[in-house]
Amino acid sequence: MSDDETVDAIRSVEIGLSEVFTQHRRTMKRNAERLQPGMLPMTYKVFAVIARRAPITASELAEWLEMDKGQISRTVTYLESIDLVTRRPDEADRRSFVIEPTESGVERLEAARTPHEETLRARLGHWDPADARRLGELLLALAGRAENGH
Repeated sequence: MSDDETVDAIRSVEIGLSEVFTQHRRTMKRNAERLQPGMLPMTYKVFAVIARRAPITASELAEWLEMDKGQISRTVTYLESIDLVTRRPDEADRRSFVIEPTESGVERLEAARTPHEETLRARLGHWDPADARRLGELLLALAGRAENGH
C-alpha cells in the first residue's frame, strides 16, 4: 500500500470510529436513563464495567477506567444506594472492598441493554458470524486489548 493509500485508509477508520463513538455516547445515555432515571452516562459506564469484571475492587475499577478513586468511591456509594451493587471486604486485603452487581442490578442492566442489543442484532444479523467475530477482534486489537476477557 502506498503512503497515500495508507493515509486514506487511516482517515476512513477515523471517520468510521467517530461515527461509532457518537452512536455509543447516545446509547450510553439512553441505557443510563433506562437503568435509573436521571443516571449519568459515566455512572452507567462504571456499573457496566463492574457487572462485566466483577468481582472488582475500587482500585482496580479506578485503574481500568482511568478515574479518580474518590469519584469511583462516590459512584459506587450511589450505585449501592439504588441496589445495583454490593460491597464486601476483600479477603486478600481487608483494607479494601470487592464490588459486585446485585441480582437486581444484573436484571436491570440486561433490561436496559435489550433495545441496543436488538438494534445490533438487526444491523449485524445479515453478516456472516465469522465477519462479526472478526470485527470484534479488530476493534479489540485497535483498542490495544488482548483477547483475555477485557
